Amino acid sequence: MANDRSRARREHLARLRAEQRRRERRAAFLMWGAGGFVIVLLIGMVAFYLIRERSVASLDAVRTYNYEGAIHETTRITYKETPPVGGPHNPIWQNCGIYDKPINNETAVHSMEHGAVWITYRPDLPASEVEKLKKHVTGGYVLLSPYPGLPAPVVVSSWNNQLHLTGADDPRLPKYIAKYKQNPTYTPELGAACDGGISDTADQAPLPTPTGDPHAEAEQSPSPTAEGTPSPGSETEAGESPSPEPSASPSPSASGDE
Repeated sequence: MANDRSRARREHLARLRAEQRRRERRAAFLMWGAGGFVIVLLIGMVAFYLIRERSVASLDAVRTYNYEGAIHETTRITYKETPPVGGPHNPIWQNCGIYDKPINNETAVHSMEHGAVWITYRPDLPASEVEKLKKHVTGGYVLLSPYPGLPAPVVVSSWNNQLHLTGADDPRLPKYIAKYKQNPTYTPELGAACDGGISDTADQAPLPTPTGDPHAEAEQSPSPTAEGTPSPGSETEAGESPSPEPSASPSPSASGDE
């Protein structure tokens, strides 16, 4: 009888130990499973964030054109793009800086030929948004002005490149400026000045209407591509002969070279 009771106790203890081991294995499995799930979840969240950020800030939507430089006209020019991204332009360039009124396309295009980035915005853009845009006009070679009839709230342009933006907070704006301002691949006259030109707005210095000049209509047919290759002109800053500076004093609403 004593042996039977001893054997029964041993079997009972063995069952208890086995059950304890099963509980420990189950707890370990749950712990490691939960930990693995958390790790996978974190990795997924980080990957989603990185992919989203890359997508939101991607410059893949930049439209690229193929205008040549070094073509000067003294009259108004009808451009195919709004705002223009290249082509014939005025012999005088627009001084880089901030303008509270629209400026002439023709002088702004000349500034882009020198490597400037032109930020344009709809005239009804909230003042708080305009103030944010002004913060991007630093280091020279950036123009900022309102532009009636824009296809987007904000459009940023440079020679042969353009990007439509959702507003002043669009994360692509600083990336665009960093990439395309004085970009040696696209700038026909790299290193040419963005001051010493004209600071008048379009209402202060209206350009004459063309009278039968074929160049004035800017009849070129560039084909926008995702990754176009520009054909910069051979003109250099030293080779151009801009018209004398207008005698009108700069507009108080415009700032000159940064």
